[in-house]
Amino acid sequence: DVQLQASGGGMVQAGGSLRLSCEGSGFSFEDYAIAWFRQAPGKERMGVSCISNSDGSTDYADSVKGRFTIASDHASHTVYLQMNDLKPEDTAVYYCATTWLLCGGRYDYWGQGTQVTVSS
Repeated sequence: DVQLQASGGGMVQAGGSLRLSCEGSGFSFEDYAIAWFRQAPGKERMGVSCISNSDGSTDYADSVKGRFTIASDHASHTVYLQMNDLKPEDTAVYYCATTWLLCGGRYDYWGQGTQVTVSS
């Protein structure tokens, strides 16, 4: 079975950092892209960042460019989202999801969310 295990959320003050992890299992890690989404209370889910494990290409939402970095460790089948200079508007539940080959496809498998709370 395809499984995604997200972890690393927490509470930080504005300007702080967190690193989220998404460990995948049950699929050929190198053939899939893994993305991070977030959903704040009362708001729609939005894409935050994505990395294609096949070619290493990455994508970021404009609101996180320059602050967040996505990286993939093929040995451990884990994708990391390093979040720096966090802002209160980054507060949300963060989810990882996977799609075949390249970012932007249909995300069929989702991990459980991890809460990120940024205080001002």
